[in-house]
Amino acid sequence: MQVFKFGGASVKDANAVKNLALVLKKIGYKNTLIVVSAMGKTTNALELVLKNYIDKNTEFQSSLQDVKKYHNQIILDLFENENHPVFNKISTLFNELSSFFKANKSPDYNFIYDQVIGFGELVSTTIISEYLNVIGLKNNWIDVRSQIKTDSYYRSASVNWKETQQLITSTFNKSVLNITQGFLGSDSNNFTTTLGREGSDYTAAIYAYCLNAENVIIWKDVPGVLNADPRYFENAQLLNQISYREAIELAFYGASVIHPKTLQPLQQKEIPLFVKSFLNPEQSGTMVGKGIALKPMIPCFIVKKNQILISLSSLDFSYIVEDNISEIFKLLHAYKMKVDVIQNSAISFSVCVDNIYNNLDKLLLHLKAKFKVTCNENVSLYTIRHYNQNAVKQIEEGKIVLLKQLTQETVQIVTK
Repeated sequence: MQVFKFGGASVKDANAVKNLALVLKKIGYKNTLIVVSAMGKTTNALELVLKNYIDKNTEFQSSLQDVKKYHNQIILDLFENENHPVFNKISTLFNELSSFFKANKSPDYNFIYDQVIGFGELVSTTIISEYLNVIGLKNNWIDVRSQIKTDSYYRSASVNWKETQQLITSTFNKSVLNITQGFLGSDSNNFTTTLGREGSDYTAAIYAYCLNAENVIIWKDVPGVLNADPRYFENAQLLNQISYREAIELAFYGASVIHPKTLQPLQQKEIPLFVKSFLNPEQSGTMVGKGIALKPMIPCFIVKKNQILISLSSLDFSYIVEDNISEIFKLLHAYKMKVDVIQNSAISFSVCVDNIYNNLDKLLLHLKAKFKVTCNENVSLYTIRHYNQNAVKQIEEGKIVLLKQLTQETVQIVTK
């Protein structure tokens, strides 16, 4: 059993879908599960639809129509027969989405988000499944929500492993080519949940774990795992091999090439992970496995933009000690802040956070009741694994350094 994951860039238009089919033919698709993301930037487009819906913006219907038109063009480019059932299937899905908007009574943004955003994956996998059938790659379309069960923590749900394992084991047919959606699950009430942005990698790992797969291949538009994101750093280099532990460290610090939760289930069963280019599928890419040394051994750079640095000190110049720190963390947890860096001294405490749930104002109001608070928004957090002085100098040059923290293997620098 092998598990392939194709991200949005690999299925962004009709030519990309045709290329996916070529990859399957070159690499082999026997006993294979394909996990697919929403096409192109569909998730972003659906987030705009959702924003317009929440804001009661007059652009709501036109933004929804843009999403429909984008997918309809891909279908027209892929299917010569205009009476093919795929047209009705996609129309039905978009009708379901429209019906949800009309019927929804929930004020909970996170719940609404998950019910809406998942249509990107449902539409993409339906189109791809039907296209593969047309060209002779017969496959079985799976609604992932019937097999991956989660709690109801919308937008970042936790997997119920026992129930998920049972459902996958009892209903999955290994002998055929299967296709399903990444990123999605469902809770005990069968409402759609999502596993966090970029969660399709995690979906692939969940299936690989439950099916005891031989390997997982993540197909991307880069040659493999690079030592830096080429969008932000020049001269990024390919890492030929990397250990689970190192990959988990990089993912934890924000490397976008592998989802943070993806690696743990694979590591537990020692299932190798490959990251390869869907443009050059026969190249070796990067292998992630147990106990293998980083090759080549070079600094690895990660940047997280739009972070918030909050610095606290006591109003009466008393020490910041355990009870203060405990209270601060309770508030960070209560307001769903993702903590990326912590630094404290006798009379100050600094924390760099990701304001995913837009609760910053509420948090600051709460903190100001007990602490003197300084807040820097839109800062950048740089992390360098296996750093050297040249690497640090490269990051700091021309920037204002607000916070710097070094350990033996890692340096983290917050800059303005």
